[in-house]
Amino acid sequence: MAPSSAPAAPTPQPPPPTPLRNIPPAIWVLGLVSMLMDISSEMIHSLLPLFMVGTLGASALTVGVIEGLAESTALIVKVFSGALSDYLGKRKGLAVFGYALGALTKPLFALAPGTGIVLTARLLDRVGKGVRGAPRDALVADIAPPEVRGAAFGLRQSLDTVGAFLGPLLAVGLMLWWANDFRAVFWVAVIPGLLAVALLLWGVREPERAAGAPRTNPIRRANLRRLGGAYWWVVGLGAVFTLARFSEAFLVLRAQQSGIAVALVPLVMVAMNLVYAASAYPFGKLSDRMPHAALLAWGLVVLIAADLVLAVNGHWTTVLAGVALWGVHMGMTQGLLATMVADTAPADLRGTAYGFFNLVSGVAMLVASVVAGLLWDRLGASFTFYAGAGFSVLALLGLWARKS
Repeated sequence: MAPSSAPAAPTPQPPPPTPLRNIPPAIWVLGLVSMLMDISSEMIHSLLPLFMVGTLGASALTVGVIEGLAESTALIVKVFSGALSDYLGKRKGLAVFGYALGALTKPLFALAPGTGIVLTARLLDRVGKGVRGAPRDALVADIAPPEVRGAAFGLRQSLDTVGAFLGPLLAVGLMLWWANDFRAVFWVAVIPGLLAVALLLWGVREPERAAGAPRTNPIRRANLRRLGGAYWWVVGLGAVFTLARFSEAFLVLRAQQSGIAVALVPLVMVAMNLVYAASAYPFGKLSDRMPHAALLAWGLVVLIAADLVLAVNGHWTTVLAGVALWGVHMGMTQGLLATMVADTAPADLRGTAYGFFNLVSGVAMLVASVVAGLLWDRLGASFTFYAGAGFSVLALLGLWARKS
């Protein structure tokens, strides 16, 4: 009797590819473009509140108004750029124009003799951000496969945020080197902005529009009806999040109150963005596997904790702890909200969907920053952060009510 042969050992299978490997190279390039522009922007923005208050003599209310107008301008402009990108079926050209406008406005900050020029520079810079934002987000959604869309948005956001902590870090080094020369630092910020434009121009090829796809006005009534209730719920939720999380300029002012030397204050933004960058991709990947509402709820809990920590004590160690929690909240929620917009909007209206999402958030940002500035001037820093915690609680209750 022939001996029975032993069963063949199973052939080892290669491990399944991770979501990171499945993310197309163009997403990486878009992330690097965002990183370079954020280095440029944050070199200025991490110092701008101190420059306005200390050098130009502005009040906290003026800072709040300028920041609110600037950020809301960016978000409002996204409506038109997003709709235009849907109509044209082309997104890259608008993104290049927006990044170029942002890069070319940086010298105005270095030349500004007063808050009027600062406001002009901020508005033009944010118009550039508005022009590029919705087409770029729609481009990410167009390029990324649906099964890794959350990871793709998280990766782009993570790389973007790497720039958001490298920028303040460079600002600190240059401020120490040049003895608090704000204007010299602002001039250096022009360089990474121009590099971002060059990389986008030659490093990204957008997908071709489907042959024979009709060209229609994306904001006409028939098309807007296709943005259903699930999408508009995400829009409302994003607005409440923005009301609860006012401009980060107030984190910088809180850090200055803690006694940190002026040249070192941007390190607070370095800490916040370091945490944000480290958490954005893992939470983006997690959003592909768990209910979005649950992750948003936990993000609000973290924001409430951040506001309470920043309100209770102004010591620099407490400020750093609150800022770190703020960064975790950003990592948990920002890429997730972008993913939710992509998931609830028709593919041919994604640019318009991001535009309206950011329009509503832009109005909320203006209101939140002006109110924060008023509270800061009249009642103090602590009350400003307590108010932020209150809005966060309202958002959490609204999320719980819809879920139940």
